[in-house]
This record gives sequence, structure tokens and C-alpha cells, in this order.
Amino acid sequence: MTKGSGTARRVPAGAAVLREDVTDAIRAAVFDELAAVGFARMSIEGIARRAGVGKTAVYRRWKSKLALVLDLVSVFAAQGLPAPATGSLHGDIRALLQVASAALRHPVASQVIPDLLVESARNPEIADTIRATLLDGQQGIAAVIVREAVARGELPEGTSPDTALDLIVGPLYWRLAVVRAPLPKGYLDELAASAVAALKRG
Repeated sequence: MTKGSGTARRVPAGAAVLREDVTDAIRAAVFDELAAVGFARMSIEGIARRAGVGKTAVYRRWKSKLALVLDLVSVFAAQGLPAPATGSLHGDIRALLQVASAALRHPVASQVIPDLLVESARNPEIADTIRATLLDGQQGIAAVIVREAVARGELPEGTSPDTALDLIVGPLYWRLAVVRAPLPKGYLDELAASAVAALKRG
């Protein structure tokens, strides 16, 4: 009896490890399913099949495919973009562009988020999550860059962080996420210089 009880006590520990592995497999399957068929056609059945689990394993963790996708976006966004601290406006913008260009090439950004942006027009919950996990973080970084540049006298008081973010990241997002064109040599340097010039002109 004691031996049997000991065995029973060891099962939850083993099951916890299995649950973590299954969760990772399901997240990977969500990405594959999104990339293959898009959010509208994605199904719990398809996700479970790709993950090699039953539907109940999925529903134990997430109540719906929307919850699954929002979790995927949140995990991606949690990696975050560091706020540059190079000591100059040009340096900060160039550093941000370098990190942002790498982030926009990530499969979640390049394949999944554009599809979710389309869905967000019909689903406020998706729109709110994307805004909270992606846009708010980028706006915070832009605010830091502008604040430090104003303190150094590189930008005038009242410079809008939102405008700065549009000028810095907007062209890069257009090229990588919308047009899906490669970056020419020196493109990030030129974009940084253009953004600095535009911001200084006010």
C-alpha cells in the first residue's frame, strides 16, 4: 500500500513535465496552423492534429482558438524590444531600427500578425491585445528616445513620441511586413538619418 501510494504521488510530478511539453507542442502547432490556413480557417481540431494531441489537451489550456492566438502573440511580445541608450538621437534611432528589423523578420511578425491585423478589424479582443502587447511597448520605447533627445537638446520640447514612432518604424514595417521586400545595403542608415532630420524639423 505504501509503495502504491508513493507511486501515485510521483505521477503528478511527471504529469507536470508532460503538460509543459504538450503546451510547447500546441503553441508550435498554433503557429504552423496560422501560417498555413490563417486565423479564420484555423481550428482546434487542426491544431490538435498538428500537435499530436487530443482536443481535450488543447481545451484544458485554452478555452478557444482566439485565446490560443492571443497567447501566442503575448509570448512573442514578452520578448520585448530594448530601449536604446546610445547617447545620441541618431544612435538610438539606428539601434531601434536594427532590433525592429530583426523582430519584423520573426515568423510571428511576418506571417501571423498581418493576418491578425485583418481579423482585428472584426474582433475587438484581437485589436485590444495587439495594441496592448505590441503597440504600447513600441510607443513606450519611442517616448524614452524622444524624452532623452529633448533633455540633450537634440529635439524641441513637445516633440510627439507617436509621430517619432511613425517616422522611425513605419517605413520599415511597410517594406518588411507589407511589401515584403529585402532591405538594400545602407537602408537602415538612410532611414535613421531621414527620421532624425524630419524630427528635428519638427
